[in-house]
Amino acid sequence: MFHPLRVTGIERLTDDSVTVTFDVPAPLRETYRFAAGQHLAVRRFVDGSEIRRTYSVCDPAPGPDGPESLRVGVRLVEDGAFSMYAHKELAVGDEVDVMPPMGRFILDPRPGYFAAVVGGSGITPVLSHIATVLGREPSARFCLVRSDRTAASTMFLEEIADLKDRYPDRLQLVNVLSREDQQAGLPSGRLDQERLTALLPALLSVETVDGWYLCGPFGLVRGAEQALRGLGVDRSRIHQEIFHVDDGPVTGPARTSAPVGSVVAATLDGRGGSWPSEGGESVLDTVLRNRSDAPYACKGGVCGTCRARLVSGEVRMDRNFALEPDETDAGYVLACQSHPLTDRVELDFDA
Repeated sequence: MFHPLRVTGIERLTDDSVTVTFDVPAPLRETYRFAAGQHLAVRRFVDGSEIRRTYSVCDPAPGPDGPESLRVGVRLVEDGAFSMYAHKELAVGDEVDVMPPMGRFILDPRPGYFAAVVGGSGITPVLSHIATVLGREPSARFCLVRSDRTAASTMFLEEIADLKDRYPDRLQLVNVLSREDQQAGLPSGRLDQERLTALLPALLSVETVDGWYLCGPFGLVRGAEQALRGLGVDRSRIHQEIFHVDDGPVTGPARTSAPVGSVVAATLDGRGGSWPSEGGESVLDTVLRNRSDAPYACKGGVCGTCRARLVSGEVRMDRNFALEPDETDAGYVLACQSHPLTDRVELDFDA
């Protein structure tokens, strides 16, 4: 599932963010073909422990021959096991284990009017959205509302400016700084639900937008979603990806004790198996004890890498910041957040 990819470039964007570019050898270009908005899971080992993190691809989606390279944005996180490494140790020529692209925060090129509300490093997948859809669909338009702490902390500032110069009539750009006053434009401050409820109708005809894309920290994404729903936007037109959630809140139902001796059955890469659950562990941890190739990255209910269809049985899912309502209605769960509520639970990771 993972392949070692060679680092061909590391570029500093701000004091606390870089881009990392990986070379994709010709035999792997179909494997690493990505849609605009998808992410990569990277892996490294520290003192014998495996660490995985996910980062969004920031380049336009590739053509029919697949990507020759992959570029991700990495923001430094305090004590971050991979981000600290990327900023201080990783060098051109090093190899990193990289999983093929995943994720459903996707915007396929098509005619229409699209808008995004992003915060901080949430610009990374949306940069790919904008460059892909405007570059391939001459009639498409895009409005980007972005929030950053300061001008100096703004990722991809020059690339967004270049896109604005290239598509002046089709890209509307609104910058808001939360901790710094601007000489022109909107006043500083956070983009919360109340502010977005007033701001968005003043910027554009909310009801004419074909797709809304929300990305960033939990508070901003949740506030933007609530603002849009309050403005009458149908849930089916709102797409979101959360980059980080602090411990809590738990979004699932009240905790219920799992039956003693529950069995977890799973199908993965066409092979099935069943194993006893131990000590209140998640369904994913049960599978991982027996199948080390089970897919996962964040284990926090955010990235969606461990998405699987619940074939039979019942589970309690503690947190869900990755699956859309239509996915949960169709029986999909996040294995990392799911705990058995019945004697037997069966998942299909291939579905």
